[in-house]
Amino acid sequence: MKKLVLLILLPMLSFSQVSLDGVQLLFKQKQFKKAETQITTFLKEHPNHLKAIELLGDAFGYQKKWDDAIIEYKKLVEIKPNIANYHYKYGGVLGMKALQNKFKAISLIGDIKSAFTKAAELDENHIDTRWALVELYMQLPGIFGGSKSKSLKYANELANLSEVDGHLAKGYIYEYDDEPELAEKHYKMAIEIGGSLTCFNKLTNFYENKHQPEKAISNIEQAHKKHQRNSLHYQIGKVAAEYNTQLEKGEACLQVYLKNHSPKDGVPKAWAHYRLAQIHTHKNNKQQALKHIDLAIAELPKIKPFKKQKEEILNL
Repeated sequence: MKKLVLLILLPMLSFSQVSLDGVQLLFKQKQFKKAETQITTFLKEHPNHLKAIELLGDAFGYQKKWDDAIIEYKKLVEIKPNIANYHYKYGGVLGMKALQNKFKAISLIGDIKSAFTKAAELDENHIDTRWALVELYMQLPGIFGGSKSKSLKYANELANLSEVDGHLAKGYIYEYDDEPELAEKHYKMAIEIGGSLTCFNKLTNFYENKHQPEKAISNIEQAHKKHQRNSLHYQIGKVAAEYNTQLEKGEACLQVYLKNHSPKDGVPKAWAHYRLAQIHTHKNNKQQALKHIDLAIAELPKIKPFKKQKEEILNL
């Protein structure tokens, strides 16, 4: 009898999987509204399909429809209260709702903490949940339960799961708590152990936040030696332009970035031209600055910083 039931269900399960695969493709294409419509239609025939409910919550989340996402993830938490990822997603959208509406934030804090804590309890290997708890307890004021010691507790749990994540989390905690020496130490240890672009970027961002552009550029150069990514040329140019330092190196890197540019680099050429315009503005080279800012505006005409930069150049 069980085999017969399975044979009857197989066509329906196969159809469901095909439909949901189509939704994932829509997500990749960032067609979130279309995905929402497709999932909603599917749920009319399969109202208790957990994966479809989760995907609908995801579709709402991508569109920043936090209230709608909360409803879908809450369904999952109530139907399957022992699934860690459901609690994690529920806590996440509650957190985004709190950021959006500060008047309601206070009333949501308890539910946010409960959701993330429950997820951590249910899955001792859930890295994302522990990251969420690290950030939550550091950002919450003490009167609402914020606690550096609790944040460090989850950072230590992260370290047991991933040594790199543990150091990145501790770097974040000490940076947030204005202990730059300890933050730098842990970011460097993450690079030494893991060496991913994420690790290098965390240290670069730290140096930029501390207004240490020379160290930032040096760190990006080390990242380039290891990873050989064209996008790192843009990063060097960006730091040079923003901080008016190592302008020749910044200009050279941006020219290399433009020469080797491809869609996978992420940053449009317009932004490289904008950085070159900044560099030439620092050099009081009005003609070259205008040339590059006009190229930037031609590609992306609605970007306000580009227009502001052109006004500055015209006033040279």
